[in-house]
Amino acid sequence: MLIYGPLTTGQVSFFLGIVPVFAAWLYSEYLEFRKNSSFAKAGRNSDINLVELTGTVKEDDRAVLLEGGGLQSASPRVRSSSVTSHIIRFIKLDESFLLENRLTLRAISEFGVLLIYFYICDRTNLLGESKKSYNRDLFLFLYFVLIIVSAITSFKIHNDKSPLSGKSIMYLNRHQTEEWKGWMQVLFLMYHYFAATEIYNAIRIFIAAYVWMTGFGNFSYYYIRKDFSLARFIQMMWRLNFLVLFCCIVLNNDYTLYYICPMHTLFTLMVYGALGIFHKYNDRGSVIALKILACFLVVILVWEVPGVFDLFWSPFTFLLGYSDPAAKVKLPLLHEWHFRSGLDRYIWIIGMIYAYFHPTVERWMEKLEEAEIKRRILIKSTVLAVALTIGYLWVEFIYKLPKITYNKYHPYTSWIPITVYICLRNVTQHFRCYSLTLFAWLGKITLETYISQFHIWLRSSVPDGQPKLLLSFIPDYPLLNFMLTTSIYIAVSYRLFELTNTLKIAFVPSKDNKRLGHNFAAAMVIAGILYILAFVLVTVPQSMV
Repeated sequence: MLIYGPLTTGQVSFFLGIVPVFAAWLYSEYLEFRKNSSFAKAGRNSDINLVELTGTVKEDDRAVLLEGGGLQSASPRVRSSSVTSHIIRFIKLDESFLLENRLTLRAISEFGVLLIYFYICDRTNLLGESKKSYNRDLFLFLYFVLIIVSAITSFKIHNDKSPLSGKSIMYLNRHQTEEWKGWMQVLFLMYHYFAATEIYNAIRIFIAAYVWMTGFGNFSYYYIRKDFSLARFIQMMWRLNFLVLFCCIVLNNDYTLYYICPMHTLFTLMVYGALGIFHKYNDRGSVIALKILACFLVVILVWEVPGVFDLFWSPFTFLLGYSDPAAKVKLPLLHEWHFRSGLDRYIWIIGMIYAYFHPTVERWMEKLEEAEIKRRILIKSTVLAVALTIGYLWVEFIYKLPKITYNKYHPYTSWIPITVYICLRNVTQHFRCYSLTLFAWLGKITLETYISQFHIWLRSSVPDGQPKLLLSFIPDYPLLNFMLTTSIYIAVSYRLFELTNTLKIAFVPSKDNKRLGHNFAAAMVIAGILYILAFVLVTVPQSMV
């Protein structure tokens, strides 16, 4: 097996950490099997019923038995134990500790194995590679076949009630936004796989729509729930950055290679900060207006005033710097971050504005649905005609511009097609209630499919390289290879989505900041120790040569 490039300290530290966890998980599965076998044997040799049997089992074991392999609830003894005692019990391979945390150990092990699979696919020659090829007919055929299959098999009508009015208005409901993310993500991924450069401008709009949803979704949550707790903040950061953090370590890539992650992290932080500061006054419209104005002013200052961007972000070059190893011209390290973040610097604020007026628009729709039929048809027809006209003008005068010229207009015009789509998608009550759940399911795992595509669907073969090649399992059969790699890729992405949430529940408690702090401190200490050990293992042999 040929490995492209030497192992780094980060990669060695990852392997040093995952190997003992994997071994402990295997041992815990053996303990679980042995315990279940003893229970089954005891049941065959006595007349004691299950209720009497479980009454004699220790409280910790009883939780494991009753859950039957599900997520066990921690016993009082476990909840009161310190992080240090957990680590000591893990090192000593304490049997009760391993049984109590068997599923967490399984999740960590599975997560580690999938990341090793990433490495094998992208950084070794065990699997083949092939070149990208674009055919418009095939591209459209595959996409429309997916739409037809989705419509036949996953068409669903929803009747969720509005939390404001109690009626099924369904304006910009969760099913709709998940579906929206799903069908955009499919085109976004196919654009990368087939190198469909002719839809570049459409992809820019899709990414803007994702950022719009970041502003819309986070504003809605913080404005309605008023939950600015540390736990909620860490959970959001975990969701956005857990997988990408380990990909950067295992694949030795820069954070900005996966530019969607730092972009969403930045704009999530900005929404959190905007609403979190003086959050007691968020119920006043004038305060919200001032906060939104302040967001615009910050963006204008940082991205529009020459020199301010570099001055502000230069301290974070270690985190956000990126250089494409295949680039013919070496650009400043912050160039990529400036370009990516600048394209969608305003649209998250537009999402906040739409979220703020969402209840008002929903009340208007409620009144419209109660109006007489002639007036209802007239108003909806007018909205439809205006939206289509504006959309047509945008396509003719903005969308059709060349790539470089279009990018100059994009930050100021991306809200237009997004607004047009929202109007068309919500023009009637029936249309708002429909969704294709296959696309909605794909919409839930957009982050995982975005990150995973770099390594188990496409290939770069080098650190920080753009994925310009395809992963190949079946040489000379591009469609069969597409089918196989895509199936594995989607399955792995969904599993990573589940593992991220499972580990978030295990390590990020919702209402215990003290335990959260201890978990964070322990993670930093363990990471530091592993890094030091890895550094010694990597550098000492080199110094002896």
